[in-house]
Amino acid sequence: MTRVDWITLAIVVVAALAGLRRGLIAGLLSTGSGMVGSIARGRLISVPPLRALDSVGGAVLGAGLGLALVWVLGAVALQVPGQTQLRRAAQRSQVLRRLNAIVPPARLLQALHRVDPFPSITGPEVPSQPVDPSVLRDPAVRRAAPSVVRILGTACGLGISGSGWVARRGVVVTAAHVVAGEQDTVVEPPGSGERFRARAIAFDPRNDIALLSVPGLRARPLALAEPRDGAPVAIVGYPENGPLSASAARIGRTATVLTDNAYGRGPVARAITALSGRVRHGNSGGPAIDGAGAVETTVFAARIGGAAGYGVPAAVVRRALAGARSRVSTGHCA
Repeated sequence: MTRVDWITLAIVVVAALAGLRRGLIAGLLSTGSGMVGSIARGRLISVPPLRALDSVGGAVLGAGLGLALVWVLGAVALQVPGQTQLRRAAQRSQVLRRLNAIVPPARLLQALHRVDPFPSITGPEVPSQPVDPSVLRDPAVRRAAPSVVRILGTACGLGISGSGWVARRGVVVTAAHVVAGEQDTVVEPPGSGERFRARAIAFDPRNDIALLSVPGLRARPLALAEPRDGAPVAIVGYPENGPLSASAARIGRTATVLTDNAYGRGPVARAITALSGRVRHGNSGGPAIDGAGAVETTVFAARIGGAAGYGVPAAVVRRALAGARSRVSTGHCA
């Protein structure tokens, strides 16, 4: 039981006690007919069995409303920017995990169903030049798009979504925080309706990069290219767990900085590449593709205080590919 679970139980108990006192009928009618409900509740005093049944029903209704409130608050906690500890506490709550498993996901609470624990950090300055939308129409970028896949899995009882790209035949690059703590990772190529089981063959939380072996995946591998300061690129991925999309961006400076790792802990020294352009939840692990169809950096974070982000440079990905093994652990959830 976590602290969040104890707070959750306290909310549910208080709501249940309030419902016990109010009763089922008054509770059901309280939203628009409170007076009618109170009168009906009062008339039950003369019939003790009905009064008891109404009280028990009120307690159940109150507890249900308390759980609904906790469910919504849990979804909100997962979306508060920069609050990694709050998000982690919500992810580890046994009560929230059970609610998410029992109640079918709906659009209202989609945040609780599919989450990208997207970090926000500081790093090298982003380019001052505006982005170039024409890169989105480049034939090489369009040909590369089918090699960008959706990554889905479950960690700490919650669904996680992100993006990835094919670096070798049957090998996908993504962000470490997208697959952290997962044992059921699957990969979805765009437009195929297929899902392929994946296993981690490299997991580097320091640089926030992971490699997945995906047997049966037939998508074409993309080339790696060193990030070029000022180069126009397209950030391709599945923002907000939506359809495959691309947004214009521009490569900035690559530098070694002191910042957090994939778990929000630091400082650690790591090489990162700045990106101007819109970077959103779900873009984690997706590629920034240049006009030649090559990946210059792999997105892993948003920039604090601006519409920009950061990526893992190609040299780090190459080292991960060189050191890949048959199977590795993905640690605990991010």
